[in-house]
Amino acid sequence: MELQRALATRLAESVQELQAGPVPEIDATLNELTAVATDSVPGAQHAGITVATRRGTVETVSSTHPLAVTLDDIQRRHCEGPCLSAAWDEQIIRIDDMAADGRWPRYRRDALAQTPIRSVLSFRLFLERKAMGALNFYADSPHAFPEDAVAVGLLWASHTSLAWKMAERDQQYRAALQSRDIIGQAKGIVMERFGIGADQAFDMLKQLSQESNTPLAAIAERVVFSRGRS
Repeated sequence: MELQRALATRLAESVQELQAGPVPEIDATLNELTAVATDSVPGAQHAGITVATRRGTVETVSSTHPLAVTLDDIQRRHCEGPCLSAAWDEQIIRIDDMAADGRWPRYRRDALAQTPIRSVLSFRLFLERKAMGALNFYADSPHAFPEDAVAVGLLWASHTSLAWKMAERDQQYRAALQSRDIIGQAKGIVMERFGIGADQAFDMLKQLSQESNTPLAAIAERVVFSRGRS
């Protein structure tokens, strides 16, 4: 009961921090959540977030220890492992004893040889058509995670997924505002240079974008940059 109250309090504090002001950069958000989740999940010593694509790329986007990166490298090399299975096939994957688990034999062989990790908990964060993400907890001793670790880890996975989406949405919004500002500056430069109106200037930028198969924002950046150099 005490653990549940402490977890509820920490989750509430985390949500309030995210809602209190501008959402931080995605990397900072994930690093913060991964660190706090490691302290909250019973038995966890390390944690990491894995993102993979169906084309075979595997990336550690956040980690509390280099061991998480090493284990993801092993998964990428062999295209198998608990984090990948948690993301693609099942919502939760649990390894109580790496030495005794018969799944993912090539992953297990290298994990045992290259790391001290013996217990793993992996939770799906998101699953899309081309990519997936998983939140993973690690411990050096076998049978390190008690039964309540699964429930706590699932709560943090849900919270991390929500916070990630919030950070992505905020980043996209800021990028859109920046692009709009750059396009506005470029329009002003074209209007001044050619003595034309706003609509004509925008049409000229759009035509350049279509003819060169280049995003409109990129064309605008070139116009603004060239003005700054002249």
